Amino acid sequence: MATNTREKGLKRAETRDKRPQAHVKHVRISPRKVKIVIDLIRGKNVDEALAILQYTPKAASPVVYKLLSSAVANAVNNQEMDRSTLYVAEVYANPGPVLKRYVARSRGSASPMLRRTCHISVILDAKTK
Repeated sequence: MATNTREKGLKRAETRDKRPQAHVKHVRISPRKVKIVIDLIRGKNVDEALAILQYTPKAASPVVYKLLSSAVANAVNNQEMDRSTLYVAEVYANPGPVLKRYVARSRGSASPMLRRTCHISVILDAKTK
């Protein structure tokens, strides 16, 4: 049984995506609002994407900026890649757990309020010449 588990682990390590990446989970912003920001940087050069995020007046911009900076640091420090060749290959925001709250309404009733969260992922890649 142990050898089968070891073989599964080795096979999974071989087929794993080796591109530099970073993830952030349980961000208290709706994925719909985050998708507006991440659509601006998809496919862009890393420095250009950071400049776009720095001057975008949306609530998700600082979170995505920090996440992209983390992915760049992972690429430069862990995989020894050149920063000038990096670009944003994939970026996506998936829905996270929903916090269910209630708001007081008229005549003593209550209405549900859904506080949405999201998980954001950034995957970088190097441009080939």
